[in-house]
Amino acid sequence: MRVFANDLLRGACALLVLTVAADSMAADEKYPARPLRLICPSPPGGAVDMLSRVVAQQLAARFGVPVIVDNRAGASAVIGSELVAKSVPDGYTLMMGYSTHATNPIFIKKLPYDTLKDFSAITLVGYIPLLHVVHPAVAAHSVQDLIALAKAKPGQLQFAAGAAGGGPSMAGLLFRQMAAVDIVQVPYKGNAPALTDLLGGQVTMMFDTINTSLPLSRAGRLRMLAVTSIKRASLAPEVPTMSEAGLPGFDVRAWFAVMAPAKTPRDIVRLLNVEINKGLNDPAVRARLAGDGVEVVGGTPEQTDAFVRAETARWPKIIKTTD
Repeated sequence: MRVFANDLLRGACALLVLTVAADSMAADEKYPARPLRLICPSPPGGAVDMLSRVVAQQLAARFGVPVIVDNRAGASAVIGSELVAKSVPDGYTLMMGYSTHATNPIFIKKLPYDTLKDFSAITLVGYIPLLHVVHPAVAAHSVQDLIALAKAKPGQLQFAAGAAGGGPSMAGLLFRQMAAVDIVQVPYKGNAPALTDLLGGQVTMMFDTINTSLPLSRAGRLRMLAVTSIKRASLAPEVPTMSEAGLPGFDVRAWFAVMAPAKTPRDIVRLLNVEINKGLNDPAVRARLAGDGVEVVGGTPEQTDAFVRAETARWPKIIKTTD
C-alpha cells in the first residue's frame, strides 16, 4: 500500500509539473500563434468587405499567419457584431465595424450586446464621404439654392435613403434639421434602388457614397452640390463641403473601424493597432484605397474609442428632433 501511495504521489507531482509547464508555455506563447478571424458584418462586395480584406491581407503579411475574413451579414450588422461581442477576448477574433455600429441603438431597442461596453476599439481605418446630389431637372445648382427651393415647396421635395441608420438616411435627417426644411424621407431596401429612382427622377435628392455617385455626376446624369465630410474629398477636390456651402459643422461619413471583444489584453490591442496603421500607411495601400474613395485615418485605440463614443452620443439627439 505504501508503494502504491508513493507511486500515486509521484504521478500527481509529475502531472502538476506538466500542468505548470503547459500553463507557462501558453503564457509565453507569442501572439499570434494561429490564424486570426476578421468578422465582416456585411455581405461580400461592399466597402466594409473590401476594407476587411485589405486589413486582413496586411495583417497576414506582417504576422505570418492567415487572417480569414468571415462574412456574417444580417440585421444591420447585428449578427456579426453579436458574434464578436461574445467571442473569447484573446485577439484572435476581430471585426470591421462601420457607421451602423453607432446608430443601431437608436433603431434596435433590444440589441444583444452593448455598443460601447462589449467592444475594444483598435483603430479607425478610414471613411468614405457622401456626395449630396440632385436630379439634373431640379432647379438647384447649390446647397443654398436647394434650401430655398425646399422652403418654397414645403413637404414636396424628397430625399432617397437606404436602410435606417445608414449614411444616406442620417445625412438626410441632419440636412433636414440644420437647414430647417420640410423634406420627405423615402426609404429603400438599399442604396442601389434608391440611386436608381433618383436617376429616374422619382425623387429629388440623395446623399450617396462618393465612389458611386461621382462618375454619374461627371457624366451629367446627376448634379453634385457638396460633400458631407469636414474636409473636401480627394476624389473631387473641386466640390465644396456642406460646411462651406452654408451649413457649418455638417459632418456625415461612412466610417470603418477595427474592433475586438471587450477585455482583449491591452498589449494585443496595441500590437494590432501598430501593425494595422503600418499597413494603412503603405503607399500602395493608400493609393488603392484613395481610388475607392476611402480617406485613410488610422490613429490610436483611444482616439478610435473617443470617435465611436462621440458618434453614438450624437445621433440620438438628431433623430429625436427630426422624427
